Amino acid sequence: MPSGRVIVGLDVGTTKICALIGEVDEDNRLSVVGTGVAPALGLRKGVVVDIDEAASSIRTAIDKTERVSGYKIAAAIVGIAGGHITSNNSHGAVAISPQLHEVSQADIDRAIEAARAVALPHNREVLHVIPREYIVDGEDGIKDPLGMSGYRLEVVTHIVTGAMASIHNLEKCVQRAGVEIEDMVLEPMASSEAVLSAAERDLGVAIVDIGGGTTDVAIYVNGSIYHTGVIPLGGNHLTNDIAIGLRAAFPIAEEMKLAYGSALASKIKEDEMVQMVTFENAAGDKVARRFLCEILESRAREIISLVAEEIKKSGYPGVLPAGVVLTGGSSLLADLGELARNMLQMPVRLGHPEHIHGLTDEISGPAYATSVGLLLWGLKNYDMVHAEPRRMPNGRGPGVLSRLFSLFRVFLPSSQ
Repeated sequence: MPSGRVIVGLDVGTTKICALIGEVDEDNRLSVVGTGVAPALGLRKGVVVDIDEAASSIRTAIDKTERVSGYKIAAAIVGIAGGHITSNNSHGAVAISPQLHEVSQADIDRAIEAARAVALPHNREVLHVIPREYIVDGEDGIKDPLGMSGYRLEVVTHIVTGAMASIHNLEKCVQRAGVEIEDMVLEPMASSEAVLSAAERDLGVAIVDIGGGTTDVAIYVNGSIYHTGVIPLGGNHLTNDIAIGLRAAFPIAEEMKLAYGSALASKIKEDEMVQMVTFENAAGDKVARRFLCEILESRAREIISLVAEEIKKSGYPGVLPAGVVLTGGSSLLADLGELARNMLQMPVRLGHPEHIHGLTDEISGPAYATSVGLLLWGLKNYDMVHAEPRRMPNGRGPGVLSRLFSLFRVFLPSSQ
């Protein structure tokens, strides 16, 4: 196994837990060398409701990833979402160091700290403080002010907060699974790393990550994050509507959604029938496919309407020229992109993870955008080892002693 940097991403979703290990080569290219997916238990709408069940699901995904990759995972970058997430933009200003009147890193740090000093309820915790733009002596739109001359430095930041109890419960689950948390990243921001291009971020784009329990929205303008929001509806609500409307078990409703579902019922012939097992008839009843799709379309319209409200709530006055990028497992519902395009009156495309190599066939779908994005977030923001190779009985793999001299070494290799 190569001895380069290793990054671990852990996506704790409502319907699935996904753990990925990526190796970074000398050219800073990311290759996925291990994947592990397990059904999510103990979570509802992205929030932990049973710590033991959630920890067990996380451990299952981690074990699968370790077996595939040969690495022993000790820490990971963890995705977080849920209806408890809120965001706002904040402004901070400081005087530039008077000795040279040149912006130093210390000045930047002081400005960000000033923007961070917002009043929060005692039960809220800051997850991210992300600079959107800097202003030097009234000149705005600056991305990196380091070294610029001036007297006053201002920064506009995007601050993401979450409920302290929800954050700590997720921490407990991950730690109980034997994994330390390197960082927590808001899931739509992670997904954007995997599916958005630089051109889309500069023009103005919204990423809509439709998961099992929530729909996460992030808006980018002029290359920077502008707004984030979480809608407490997702793919599970689509499935649940079918289960209730057609009186079927949830797993059966999920199968019917995937096999016969569409977000545009008008595309389905009125006389088309499908066989479905219901509580009333274990042998299966014939149901109208169009009726099934009408149930799905009603909920899909509600979700897209709430996305439109979230975009309006962001306060961004213009149209998003790059439109909307749909991702997440539930974005695969047939004709959802067309429905969103008609309702939002802007370009809509389906976002697949990009910028990765290795085991890409297994994680190429929109359902893995967040998982891949967590690795790319680590590639962009960190330079440390997140896992250690196992010591193989046949002696293959890098020696343990060579790792001991790494400045960023933080984990011990597992025993045989």
